[in-house]
Order: sequence, then C-alpha cells, then structure tokens
Amino acid sequence: MLQVENLTKRFSGFVAVNRISFALEQGEILGLIGPNGSGKSTTFNMIAGLLKPSEGSIRLEGREIGGLAPIEICHSGVGRTFQIPRPFKQLTILDNVITAAFYGQRGSVTRAKALDQAEEALTLVGLPTDPQAEVASLGAAGLKKLELARAIATQPRLLLADESLGGLDETEMNAAADMLGHIRREKNITIIWVEHIMGVLMRVVDRAIVLDHGEKIFEGLPREVARDPRVIEIYLGSEKITFDEAAS
Repeated sequence: MLQVENLTKRFSGFVAVNRISFALEQGEILGLIGPNGSGKSTTFNMIAGLLKPSEGSIRLEGREIGGLAPIEICHSGVGRTFQIPRPFKQLTILDNVITAAFYGQRGSVTRAKALDQAEEALTLVGLPTDPQAEVASLGAAGLKKLELARAIATQPRLLLADESLGGLDETEMNAAADMLGHIRREKNITIIWVEHIMGVLMRVVDRAIVLDHGEKIFEGLPREVARDPRVIEIYLGSEKITFDEAAS
C-alpha cells in the first residue's frame, strides 16, 4: 500500500532522516519507534505532507505523494492525528468531527452524510454524539480520542497516528492501544503509529521499525525487537520498564 524509498530530510547541514526505506501492506499496523530526536516525527511529517523530502520517494498505492501539500495527501486517502490536539474550541465535539468529514472529502459530502460519518467516528472512539457536548468537557484522554475521531472522519485508507499515548496514564494508554486495534478491524484501515513508549505499542503492532539518529536500525516482528542488541542499548535507562514489558 505504501512504499518509502531512500527517504531523506536535511535541515541546512543537518541530516534528520537518512535514506530510510520500508514498505507497508494493506491492513497492517506498523510501529515507527525510537527515542526523542531519532527522526520518527520527521519521517511521519514527510509522509503526511507537513515536510517536503530532500530526497527519496513516497508512493501510496503506486502514486507518488512525496512533496504534495497536506490537503492533497489527505484527499489521496491519508488521515493523521497530531501529538498535541488542537480542536476548534468554539465548536461542539460533534461539529469538530463533521468539519473533518467535509475537509477530508473536498466538501463533496452532504451535511447528512458528514453527520453520519462523524457519529460513526465518535462511536468508534467512545465519545458522545450528543450535538450539545462541548470540547471543554474533555480531559487529556478525551482530547486524544477527539483527535482520532477527526482523522477517521476524513475517511482515510491509511491512518498516521502521532504519539497517541502522550499525557495519558497507564490505563488510558492501554485503552488507546486497544482502540487502534479495534479501529483497524472495524474500518479495515492501515495504520502507521509513531511512538516512543515501546511496551504498550508492541501489544498492537504487526511489525516495528526502530529509528536512531535519523537511520533505520531495526525492522521486524514485535517479539524480535526486544532481542536486538542495538535496540536494547538505545532503550536502556528511562525506557527500561516499558522495554521489559515489550520483551515479555
């Protein structure tokens, strides 16, 4: 479904991502992980269109999308969440998601169809479809769910989930991971999940890619990640507890 070849991003003389290649099959959940500064967000943002690649190719179902504007990539079938949710606070929860439905489909859907799609997305993530429910009523976990609902409402075939666990406690993190698995099953959506919290992510992904200093250092099955010496070295210290969870 997605083919990334020799993807590179330079900022002046600094190489943030260096010739990364990978393929993604339809229906997979791929974990893109690594410590802070590893290049995972830069890679993610090139796929989503927020950054233009310095070199390399990004093909979605055979079509080159590298360097296209974010709205063009969205209309090609790629939805994304942001690490820090920024909903329209003056709109209700439902209207936030309806707006996303219009955006993702070039405004070509009717109000009734956008409403149906918004209600479906909110139900999938466990948020109220009450037209009076306000964004101000949501806590950190609720805002993450709203961000996910907005992405789903754009009707993507490929969903890019950006650090969906940030700011959540352990129970909320487990629930968020289970939710992504549920969305994949219900909507048959392919997912790339960018994350640095390793243990929870490994419960859900089919395959993982580990980045470090802008380079791919590992690609394989979740159970293999925890046995790789270089990955172990990177994740020692503050990530040791979550790494041990992944190893088990």
